[in-house]
Amino acid sequence: MDQTAATVDDAVFDALRAVAPDADLSSIDPDQPFRDQFEFDSIDFLNFILKLETRFGLHVEELDYPRLASLAGCRAYLAGR
Repeated sequence: MDQTAATVDDAVFDALRAVAPDADLSSIDPDQPFRDQFEFDSIDFLNFILKLETRFGLHVEELDYPRLASLAGCRAYLAGR
């Protein structure tokens, strides 16, 4: 895993821990949506997006939200930022 991927993963896991502290992140499937892997409702997802925006200093358009629904999606979206 290169530096960029590690940075993205760290940020995603930090954001997930902040909004879903009871989620088991050790066995996360990168290709499955977060909501299918643990309790993650729409408010949690919005808070997750806000955490990522703050961490990376960017604004995520609402149309791009579905791209951030999984770890693989976050990696692809955020690595290019």
